Amino acid sequence: MSVNPKPLPLVFDEPRGRKKPPRHLADLDEAGRKQLLIDAGLPGFRAKQLSNHYFARLVDDPAEMTDLPAGQRDDLVKALLPELMTPLRRLEADKGTTVKTLWKLFDGALVESVLMRYKDRTTMCVSSQAGCGMACPFCATGQGGLQRNMSTAEIVEQVVAGARAMTRGEVAGGVGRVSNVVFMGMGEPLANYKAVIGAVRRLTDPAPGGLGMSARHVTVSTVGLVPRIKQLADEGIPVTLALSLHAPDDELRNELVPINTRFSVAETVDAAHEYFAKTGRRVSVEYAMMRGINDQAHRADLLADVLNERGRGWVHVNLIPLNPTPGSKWTASDPADEREFVRRLEAKGISTTVRDTRGSDIDGACGQLAAVE
Repeated sequence: MSVNPKPLPLVFDEPRGRKKPPRHLADLDEAGRKQLLIDAGLPGFRAKQLSNHYFARLVDDPAEMTDLPAGQRDDLVKALLPELMTPLRRLEADKGTTVKTLWKLFDGALVESVLMRYKDRTTMCVSSQAGCGMACPFCATGQGGLQRNMSTAEIVEQVVAGARAMTRGEVAGGVGRVSNVVFMGMGEPLANYKAVIGAVRRLTDPAPGGLGMSARHVTVSTVGLVPRIKQLADEGIPVTLALSLHAPDDELRNELVPINTRFSVAETVDAAHEYFAKTGRRVSVEYAMMRGINDQAHRADLLADVLNERGRGWVHVNLIPLNPTPGSKWTASDPADEREFVRRLEAKGISTTVRDTRGSDIDGACGQLAAVE
């Protein structure tokens, strides 16, 4: 295999000069929402009522906000609940329990979210950037480059939209609720750190200030932005950290995950272990299984050794059967190789699961749908 990684920027910022998304109550804490209304010449105490409609009642029709005075209702909604995104396509799989939505943002950027309903939980997989600047060659999103960071509210709106659909019984299985959120959609979450942390706080703030979710049911993934992992450990929010490792050795990981040329496997795994030590939260190591690339038995042994060097019981490996993109040389591992990989990890005491594959018939890999559109 020979891959020439694209050069990565020294800072992980979006292109400059872009117009910002409209300010939304999900971008702000409760004090900020109140002040925004006051600045607009509206009564600040109405902010809590709007927050209740958005986060607790999951209402999106102003006509249902009957506790707001009719003469001010439109102005209040326009000030704190501007439209952020429009659904372009909605695809279903797994008998309607997996729903993928392609969203058009205010500036025409396209992002995707996926709702996955299981027997014991419903998980929203959300995007944090339009595109991605990490340039991983096997990833559909990474091949398109970074368009821009998403705002806190644009991230939160993906979850609220899923929660609305569940509350209204629009997802197969009847009325329910969103219980888990994973930042594993388009983009590198820790490259959009401020907005992602803002979104995590909105998701976990008690209602009506936020959705009132448990931080333990929120997973933030990263390809390994070491300084940001360390910063996340000091936030005081016990989210699960998911490290997208994909290779246990620098030679291969430099090609699969170009950021590894700046933060080595050892540095990245050390930072993940530090996260565990500070938060007490077991880290999830994500490993996309690619046929003939990273699924050899000796790499399973090396992965176990790398993780065990830092201690036992601090990490869980989540093997991901690759959702191939059309025309790509990157394909899923042979099931027999996958089973041997699992066996070798477990033989060395590494807790391991294979992710349930969903949505392969609806362009399941992140970025596929946006790329087609």
